[in-house]
Amino acid sequence: MAVLTARRGVSVPQGVRDLALTALTPLTWGSTYAVTTEFLPPGRPLFTAAMRALPAGLVLLAATRVLPRGAWWWRAAVLGLLNIGAFFPLLFLAAYRLPGGIAAVLGAVGPLFVLAFAALLLTERPTVRKLLAALTGLAGVGLVVLRADARMDVLGLLAGLAGAASMAAGTVLTKRWGRPEGVGPLGLTAWQLTAGGLLLVPLTAFVEGPPPALDGPAVGGYLYLGAVGTAAAYWVWFRGLSRLPATSAAFLPLLSPLSAAVIGWAALGQALTPLQLLGMTLALGGTLAGQWSGGPRRRAVPAPAATVRRSA
Repeated sequence: MAVLTARRGVSVPQGVRDLALTALTPLTWGSTYAVTTEFLPPGRPLFTAAMRALPAGLVLLAATRVLPRGAWWWRAAVLGLLNIGAFFPLLFLAAYRLPGGIAAVLGAVGPLFVLAFAALLLTERPTVRKLLAALTGLAGVGLVVLRADARMDVLGLLAGLAGAASMAAGTVLTKRWGRPEGVGPLGLTAWQLTAGGLLLVPLTAFVEGPPPALDGPAVGGYLYLGAVGTAAAYWVWFRGLSRLPATSAAFLPLLSPLSAAVIGWAALGQALTPLQLLGMTLALGGTLAGQWSGGPRRRAVPAPAATVRRSA
């Protein structure tokens, strides 16, 4: 009995392990700001988005050697557009036009969009607890990143909201469609990154022109973003989406601006105020509350004794 109790004490449920692993993705995404500002050429958001997506997608495609079939050709294109091809440019456009971290606050609206889309496309109905958790997380992110001198920009606001909606729709559709039989999360990641990257290349050439000259730090920054911040991160993310409820996974991106703030404090010498620390606490609390499904699980009712005797 003592041995069994000890084993139960140290074991970690599979759902908790999946949640913890999936949370590594937004924590990794939080490093994007520091890498972009410190190592990459300025003013090239679309080129950066294309460099993140297409090389990583092609490498994963070559590694998996699996192509879509049937309906998955257009499904992969839709998911690649929502999660990569549209989300990346909208995210960068909002970040460039909205100072003071307002873009991060708009991104934190994502859980509310996911709750709405999940109610329409999945059987995951929003609860009051989930709505309160989303609003708490949104308020916490606002305390972390907002500044008093931040000025609004209509185009930036629309881009930020559209980016959050695009990622939310991609999250819910990824959950709804799942994966074709025999294709793992790595293959699905390869399809989406390749599709999104191919959509970004002509847009980048049209808007930004020829690629910029790259020095050593820029090459290293792009390698990090492509390998760690995109290929590995999205593989873990799509793996998690296949195992977690969409309305639970939707709260995890709230960790991204918290990670960016901590990296800015630790690596770039940026100060953290007491108000920001309070915001981190609220955002983390909203993220954790968003994982709570609420309602106890129903226990299986044992069959009546008479039925058992008949079956025997």
